[in-house]
Formats: sequence, structure tokens, C-alpha cells
Amino acid sequence: MKKTILMLLFPVLACNISFAQNKEAAEKLVDEGIAYHDKGDYDGAIAKYDKALELDKDNLLALAEKALSLLSLQKYEASIIYCKRAIELYPGEKALQAVYIAYGNAYDGLLKTDESLAVYDKGIKQFPNSYQLYFNKGVTLSSIKKYDEALSYMQHAVLLNPDHASSHNAIARISHIDDKTIPALLAYCRFLAIEPEGIRAKQNLDNLQKTMTNNVEKTGEKSITISLDQSMLPDTTETGNLKPDNFVSTALILSLRSAMDMEKKEKKKTAVKLFVGKLDIVCSALKETKGDNFGFFWDYYVPYFLAMKENKLLETFGYIAFASSDEKDVAKWLGAHKAEVKKFYEWSDAYQWPTK
Repeated sequence: MKKTILMLLFPVLACNISFAQNKEAAEKLVDEGIAYHDKGDYDGAIAKYDKALELDKDNLLALAEKALSLLSLQKYEASIIYCKRAIELYPGEKALQAVYIAYGNAYDGLLKTDESLAVYDKGIKQFPNSYQLYFNKGVTLSSIKKYDEALSYMQHAVLLNPDHASSHNAIARISHIDDKTIPALLAYCRFLAIEPEGIRAKQNLDNLQKTMTNNVEKTGEKSITISLDQSMLPDTTETGNLKPDNFVSTALILSLRSAMDMEKKEKKKTAVKLFVGKLDIVCSALKETKGDNFGFFWDYYVPYFLAMKENKLLETFGYIAFASSDEKDVAKWLGAHKAEVKKFYEWSDAYQWPTK
């Protein structure tokens, strides 16, 4: 009797062992495929994923990674097929966060914006703490120039992950497009604290400097003109109450300081020193005008920069922000003040960002 029972059980045990071995071998192939993908060899990666799926036909990691590699090859419809398959087979699995992102991106590639937004909504409903889903939906909304909606999703993304440079980059650029001088300045600065070097850093440093001076123009040998843009006009409701994120006073003070920078004695200062001087003035103005002001930028960014000033870290941040510049004095200063740079990042990393 015992022998009969063992004989009946053996095929099941053998099947389970075989399945486990296939799954392990498949996931090893997936790891090899990811290495190919990371090197930009997407076809090589897909070949590995296909072998993995031959061993384990519904392997979630293989399905997800193949969808991503197909997306990178701009084979959007094929990517969508694998995304749908993974979502159908593995509802609720954590790995589906990346699948929903690929899924939405694939529809974006096909210029099917409504479908893309619907996918991100489904993903966010299932994974409400995925900052990448909020960010990607914001990117899609930006592509159709729904900037206010896009901004709200980018803001949600940085609440979930304060170190996500791309979300700060998007917030800065949307604010810049909308002529919101101080919000753009704050977001550009936060981006540069996270990502001070590289192509994006160089572009954003240039954008930041333009933002700080775009209302000021030297119109004659002894004359300077300050123009009033949207960010410097009273921003109130019909009842006279302040609207969220009003920075009228600070924007005007920044423009006046930028005008002073055009004087001969100020022109002798380096670009970094001029920047730090303006940022210091901005922080002082923010502290003085906080009052009843409110809104995302006031509640999220402003306390960070006020704390930076209180901790006497503005100068260090200034040099970090200019790390991508061609200024010789910047590289020299950063090389000679490594302890100060370390201190800045220790403080910044320990800073408690709001979560709501």
C-alpha cells in the first residue's frame, strides 16, 4: 500500500521539482536579458526573455522585461500585448508597477493619449504609492499641454519621492512656462541639489539664471527696466483673498536685486557669488512674507530653503548648483571644500519633507 502511495505521489513531486528548476533557470535568463537591455542591446535582451518563456511560459519577470525592451525598440503594439498578458495573469503583483508604466508609455508612443491616461489611472488605483506612475501620467498630460493637471501629478510624485529629480525638473519647467518666477526658481534649485551634473543640470542651471533675471533688462548706459510679468501681479480671488502660491513680493524683490547686479561694482563678482546673493535675498523675503501665504510651493519647497539658509549652507549649495558650469572657480572651490559638500548632503538627506 505504501509503495502504491509513493508511486502515485512521485509524478507530482517530480513535476514540482521540474517546475522549480524551470522557474529558476528562466529567471537566470531574465537577469542575462536585463544586462543586455542595460547595454542598449534590446534585441539581445528579447532573445533571452524568449528563452526564459520557453522554460516558464508565463514567467512574470520575463513578460515584464520583454514589454520594456519592446517599448525601447518602439514596437509599441507588441509591448502592449505583453503588458496585457502580465496584468491578466498576475493581478496585484508588485512587479506590475513597471508593467503599467510600459503599458502607458506604449500608448503614448502610438499617440493614443486617452488610452495612456486610462492605463495610468488603473495603475495608480492599484499602486497609489508609485511615484513613477504619477510622474508618467504628468508627462502625458504635459504632452497635450494640460499643464495645471500635469503639475498636480508631478507634485504628488515628489511628495512620494522627494529625491525624484525628473519630477522636480518637470515642476520647474511647467512653472517656467507659466511665468511663475519663484516656483520655477525653487524647483530648479531642488533639482540641482539632486542632480548637479550632466546635460539636464547644465540646461536647468541656464534656465535658473534666466528665471532670476528675466524681468530685468539694461536699456541704456545708466538705465535698467524692470517689467511686471504674471508672477509679479496681485494673485487674488474675486473676494480679494490670496490664491495659493502667491509670491508677488518675493518676485519683485528678486527683480530689484537682479537690477543691482548690473551695476559695475557687482559685475566684478563671480556668477556663483551673484547667484548666492540673490538666493539669500529670496530666502529672506520668503521668511518675511510667509504670513498667511499657502499652497504647494510654500508648504513643500520654501521650508527646505529657509532651513538651508538657517544652517548657513547657501554658499555650499551655490557651488553645487554651478557644478555643471564652465566656471573655473567652481571646480576649484568644490575640490577644496569637500567637507562642506559632504555636510550639505548629510543635512539635505536627513531633511524631513512633507508627505501631504
